[in-house]
Order: sequence, then structure tokens, then C-alpha cells
Amino acid sequence: MNLDVYSSWAYTEAQAKEDTVIVRARERGRELGVDSVGPSTANLLTVLAATSGARNVVEVGSGVGVSGTCLMRGLGAQAALTTIDIDVDHLAAAREAFTEAGFDHSRIRAISGRAEAVLPRLTDAAYDIVFLDADKLNLAEYLSQAIRLVKVGGMILLHDAFDQHRVAKPAVRLPSTIATRNATKMLQSDERFRTSLVPTGAGLLIAARIKDMHA
Repeated sequence: MNLDVYSSWAYTEAQAKEDTVIVRARERGRELGVDSVGPSTANLLTVLAATSGARNVVEVGSGVGVSGTCLMRGLGAQAALTTIDIDVDHLAAAREAFTEAGFDHSRIRAISGRAEAVLPRLTDAAYDIVFLDADKLNLAEYLSQAIRLVKVGGMILLHDAFDQHRVAKPAVRLPSTIATRNATKMLQSDERFRTSLVPTGAGLLIAARIKDMHA
């Protein structure tokens, strides 16, 4: 990253202000060794949720509730979040963040389990946003399910689309990097989606669905 690009990135990150709910969630994340979405990405999630008019959102990888809280803050009062994580401590931390943010518990379904086992039980084309922020080695399966779940007019959001800035380096052949590259190529080549790779935080790939399953 050259100096001008880094300066622009750092300036963008510095503009994102966070309240005590998110600050406390990040503190719990550090205690648990969880890396949450960065400040600028967190704010972008709120903006995307607010402008999409989403009613149903599913999140793969609850973390400690930073991304879920920011998504919920952009949703309308009747919208709901389904968040999935295999780690019960992470889910407990996420629930604490949701409570501190003042969200009605009836609007949040927190599911403990392996996402590759939970996602197939969710309804086809029932979600406006599918946010993926989980282990990269199962990313192909998560993405396949996300494509099934997202409705026309909705979007798939892939966090850490740069895989710690390794994606742009062709010589890097780490499994997580290959999985991220493949996921990006899969969505970019799918005629049902229009994509944009946003260089904020660790990178956010936005894929908007414009056609149905059979188009």
C-alpha cells in the first residue's frame, strides 16, 4: 500500500466514530481474541442496511456483536436479524451487545451451531442481506447457501475480502486467500449479481442480486 493510498485509508478509518456500546463490544472481543469489523466497515454496514430497506438479515459469524449491532441500527423497527456462530462465548458476547444497544430480543435469533449445518435449514430467497464473516475454509459452502437465501433486490456482503491484504498478491497461495479469491470470482462471474469491492477496513465485497434463481 503506497503512502497516498494508506493516508486515504487511515483518514477514512479515523472518520468513523463509535459509541460506548461498540467500544465495550470491542473490549469483550479483545478478551476473547475476536477480530471484529473495523470502524469504517461497521458504519458502512449501518448505511447499507438503512438504504436497502431490509426486513430480514442473516449473519454468518456473530463475533461479539459489532457487525450485528451495526446492521440492526440501520434496519427498521420491524426488521429481524438471524446471527449464527459456532462459539457459545461469542454468541453470549453478541447478545450482551444487542442488549446494551436496546434491541428487542424478539427481533434477534441467535443460533449456536456450525453454519454449514444451520444455513440449509433457512428459507430460500427469504433474506434481504446475507453477511459473511466466518472461517474462510468453508466460504464456498457459505456462499452457495447465501446465493440460495438472498432475494432479488437483496445483497450478499463478504467481510475481509482482502484476506488481510493478501488477495492482491498472486504469489500468495494460502488456503484462506485462495478461498477468498474464488468467492470473489464466483460472484463477479454470476450474471444474477452486480458486485463492487469496497476498499474500506479489511475490504467489503458487495454483491447485489438483480435476477432470480431461474433467470
